[in-house]
Amino acid sequence: MKDKKLRWCLGIIVKNRDKSLILQALQAGVVRIDENHSLSSTVLANFSSRQAGIAGEERVADLFRKHSFTMDHRIIHDISLSASTLFQMDTLFLTSSYALIFEVKNISGRLKFTENPPQLIRTRTDGQVDGFNSPAAQVERYVELLDEWLQGRGIRLPVIGVVVLAYPKQIVEQAPSKTRILFPNLIPSYIRSLSTLPIKLERDKLDWLTSEILRSHQRYIPDSLCESYNIAKRHIRTGVECEVCGVLGMDKVLRNWHCKSCGYNNKLAHEKAIKEWFLLFGGKMTNRDCRKFLQIDDLHSATRILQSMNLRSDGAKRNRSYYMDFN
Repeated sequence: MKDKKLRWCLGIIVKNRDKSLILQALQAGVVRIDENHSLSSTVLANFSSRQAGIAGEERVADLFRKHSFTMDHRIIHDISLSASTLFQMDTLFLTSSYALIFEVKNISGRLKFTENPPQLIRTRTDGQVDGFNSPAAQVERYVELLDEWLQGRGIRLPVIGVVVLAYPKQIVEQAPSKTRILFPNLIPSYIRSLSTLPIKLERDKLDWLTSEILRSHQRYIPDSLCESYNIAKRHIRTGVECEVCGVLGMDKVLRNWHCKSCGYNNKLAHEKAIKEWFLLFGGKMTNRDCRKFLQIDDLHSATRILQSMNLRSDGAKRNRSYYMDFN
């Protein structure tokens, strides 16, 4: 879309959240890693933690869908930009007067923010104590990086960072000294409190900046799950998963997939399995890889499946391999 044709209304959500590839990879790992594997419980715990984090981000996104603001603004969720390093912001609230970064956390318990070293210490109800990287230090770093990114484009705009705790059940015993902590219901009043800041950008410049942010977005592509956790392929369970009963190993029957456990049929059941292969292993898939993972014997059937998914490919005929572009 050309900038000169871009016309934003007073306030608009210009980008929603991308579907988390990390969450999808972890979910595949929960289903497919051998139950007795030493890292099975770790993957499950990380999946639950990631799921909780995304639920918190969605709660904040829902608040922005339900509230309106009088100033001209753009709401950009889940945006990754590159300055001196790549950085990812949960939500960016962009106006002509300032850029406001929201870093959302969903960590239950009693929370204590320390500064030397920067850390978040959580005490659970059972007394267990856990340590995390400080979200306050994290959002302060994002403020520096966004300011660097803006100045690289000739934009001088105040950048503010806020940590949002997704639920009031998160009890703050010690807050950070520099960074504001908010619950979602306090976000609208906090934004209204910034209304006295002077306008820095003309409307056309704000339109251009919004387009430039969207154009510069780099979706985060994680390493494969097996590489990240050092899990060998032999510990991954193969087969097409039935979306109804969850059993692995649906049968290929002509151009259909049949679950012997519950009787469910689905012509496209292989698509999720193929995507999971790339999330779990990464790299390129051969016809043999496809047959082994889907538990089918017919070479031509595997070729039809791979060609039907609009995958990118290298090589010709029997030497052809396929890969998935998650962008």
